[in-house]
Order: sequence, then structure tokens, then C-alpha cells
Amino acid sequence: MKLTTQTDYALRTLMYLATRTQRATVGEVASLFGISVNHVAKVVNLLARAGYVLSTRGVGGGIQLAKDPGEITIGEVITSMESDTHLLSCVGSDDSCAIHSFCRLKGVLAEAERVQQAYLATVTIADVVPTPHQFLNIN
Repeated sequence: MKLTTQTDYALRTLMYLATRTQRATVGEVASLFGISVNHVAKVVNLLARAGYVLSTRGVGGGIQLAKDPGEITIGEVITSMESDTHLLSCVGSDDSCAIHSFCRLKGVLAEAERVQQAYLATVTIADVVPTPHQFLNIN
């Protein structure tokens, strides 16, 4: 599975917010990672809709985690951000290809996906959070 840039930004944003005791801004996240404010805003919107982030507009507003970082698994974030996590399209559908009647690859890849998803369901944002000091020294 190759994650989209959107999922990468979502995971980074959640990791950063997990180091904070106060709200952050979309601009802070964008500046920290050297990415577009517009991209971060779109990701934050998706994270808020999925219930991972609270977003408050206006003066004194900002973004913060909506859940404890230990309650947010990497697997569920990936699932909520990605439209397709299959290694090959045939794994996620019953579409036939020229070799479907004798192909064993689909089963192998389906099992690899199952193992990967099972593992990612055990890893939380809390497990991958660097110290706030490490974030301050990335540039």
C-alpha cells in the first residue's frame, strides 16, 4: 500500500497536535512541515469530519485533538483518509481478469493486507509521537 500525500499530512498533523497542550493553527502546522496552508486546511477539515480534530474558527481559535492520542489508531486514520488501500484492484472486488479462475495471487495479497491492517490497528498516535522538542528542531 502506498499512502497518499493527504494521509501523510493527516498523520503528521495528528502527531504534532498530540505534542500540544494548547490549540495550534493550520498555519503553524503548514509552516512546521513546509507544506501549503490550503493542503493542511483540507486535511484538517477531513480530520474534523472524522472526529479526530476539533476545529474552532475565529480569534483564539485553532485546532486540537478531539480524542486522546492513545485512542486513535494509525489503521483507522489510514482507512478514513484513503479511498483504496488494496495492493491490487482485484483484491477489493469480484472483478474478473483473464487469469481469475486459477490465480492464487489475490488470496496472498488479501492475507498480506489483513496482516498489515491488523498490525496498524494496534499502533496509536501516542505510540509514534515525538517529543515537542524534536518537532522544534526539524528545520
